[in-house]
Amino acid sequence: MFITDKHMELLQTYKMQLIETVAVILLFIILRGIFNQAVTRAADKFKYEPGRIAVFRKVMSVLAKLLLIVILTIVWGVDQSRLFLYVSSLMTVLAVAFVAQWSVLSNITATVIIFFYHPVRIGDNISVHEKDSLIEGMVTDIGIFFITIATDDKQQITIPSNLFIQKAIKGPPED
Repeated sequence: MFITDKHMELLQTYKMQLIETVAVILLFIILRGIFNQAVTRAADKFKYEPGRIAVFRKVMSVLAKLLLIVILTIVWGVDQSRLFLYVSSLMTVLAVAFVAQWSVLSNITATVIIFFYHPVRIGDNISVHEKDSLIEGMVTDIGIFFITIATDDKQQITIPSNLFIQKAIKGPPED
């Protein structure tokens, strides 16, 4: 493949954006490493459970990636008014969808409550008392929308977060 004058002209046109893009991505990777080390040190210092740290890292990772996308759109000179129009239109559609599916917001709120206030942690063996049944197993994940429990017979059971906080839970004995 040969580089033509047209290719060189395009490369010169976008040279600064390419350099800035590489710089932003490298800075993102470096800051992510520093952030992960800081979270690890804080978790060790304050003795936070690994499951809670994992959930915190998931949420912060999504927010950091969204910020990276916004910065890269600025670097590439995306027209801010068009970007704002696109984002506001997308947010409007999402808001209508969330209102139509209020349980999504309910699950997110319930997950925040579980994360900060519920005594159940990832790795705990619990019993969830349903109306007609009992679900027993180990909590394997606390996600944004669901709590995942692995039963003794290797089944994965997911319970929506908003229902989980409404159920009677029998957890491990306290030390």
